[in-house]
Amino acid sequence: MAMANASYELPPLPDYTLQPLPPLLPWISDAHLALALPIIGYWALSGFFHLIDVYDLFPQYRLHTPAEVLKRNHVSRWEVFRDVIIQQVIQTMFGLLMNMFDEEPMFGKDDYNVAWYAQKIRLAQRAIPVCLAMVGLNPTALASKVAGSQPMIAGALAGGRYPGLYEVARIGGVETVVPTFALWEMLVAKILYWYAVPALQFLAGILAVDTWEYFLHRAMHMNKWLYVTFHSRHHRLYVPYAYGALYNHPFEGFLLDTLGTGLAYLLTGMTVRQSIWFFTGSTLKTVDDHCGYALPFDPLQHMTSNNAAYHDIHHQSWGIKTNFSQPFFTFWDRFLGTRWNGDVKLKYERSRHVAQQKMEQERENEGRGGVVGVEGEEAVSSNGSASASARVQVKAAAAPLLSARKKSSSISQSPSGNLKGLRTKVNESLHGRGANVLGVERSH
Repeated sequence: MAMANASYELPPLPDYTLQPLPPLLPWISDAHLALALPIIGYWALSGFFHLIDVYDLFPQYRLHTPAEVLKRNHVSRWEVFRDVIIQQVIQTMFGLLMNMFDEEPMFGKDDYNVAWYAQKIRLAQRAIPVCLAMVGLNPTALASKVAGSQPMIAGALAGGRYPGLYEVARIGGVETVVPTFALWEMLVAKILYWYAVPALQFLAGILAVDTWEYFLHRAMHMNKWLYVTFHSRHHRLYVPYAYGALYNHPFEGFLLDTLGTGLAYLLTGMTVRQSIWFFTGSTLKTVDDHCGYALPFDPLQHMTSNNAAYHDIHHQSWGIKTNFSQPFFTFWDRFLGTRWNGDVKLKYERSRHVAQQKMEQERENEGRGGVVGVEGEEAVSSNGSASASARVQVKAAAAPLLSARKKSSSISQSPSGNLKGLRTKVNESLHGRGANVLGVERSH
């Protein structure tokens, strides 16, 4: 069959047949995995930082001392745990509802989509001769000059015309000679389809989430009613910790996190499988931003300048009207002048000092209570006739114990005994006195 009979200027797109897409895991659908994996990731990463807290593994990288954890937060860990679970239940129910409207994932169209991108690459080459002519070059002469040694370059310079690229294809049951794609066109098309476009979708999703959360978050601070009614709950955590990342009012949690990421997913046209990684990545980043550590080996803290140290400033009373950006980039804070630019070292030192003073005062008060109890017993044993000298002796005996007790609880001990006096209290706060998991304390 002669090439002159070919009726196609562009290589035709292949036929395809759609089939149901098998799930990544045989025992759970991809849609349900997209709901479960972010929650699993949330508690797995939170558990990692929780163990670091309990065993005081990296005290040199703490943003706050254990004394601050105990004395500055205005909410118990049980309340935090409970509210996070509530938000995740709402998030899951909303996701299940949305899944009812999603079409069943299909596959079988990948080759068609790659060829579609290749067609657009071929069409884009038609602009090359026009651009060359605009700068005074002769595209025909250039194509002729390199045709012998570089035929692919010559075809591109000629506007996407490749005289030797034809193949016989069966179209509508009839064999027809049609143009075909150059190898480089197919390679670029595959890169676009499999890597570049998904990366752009992720980037667009990140920008959408950052924009949504910045303006809603800022509105929660600028509007007194919104702050008092909803957002103030999150700011009971002056010293954030990992599993408090989603501690919010249920309505705020739905509006900021669930709806924000859901809209980003829909607007960018991600597939369900893409959403698995997008939702999980966003969740892990949010947890990491509240972890309370500036770990040099944590990759999530070095992806952008928006990390635990950056967001922690927003949780302090002096930085609460700054650093609204969450959870990825900080460009809105920079563009709109809400980024904290001052020195924070002295402010953090002052907070540590005040918290430590409160801790020491509490220890001292507990010690004095113990002395009074001893005096009372002495008085009863002598039928109310204990002398002043006996009370002095009791106080003198109790003084060294009190001094040693205060010394053991100081947070300025040597690294070998890092904060051991406080570790017991932190552990009780983290685990509950009944050693329950994740700080779920028993009600008293």
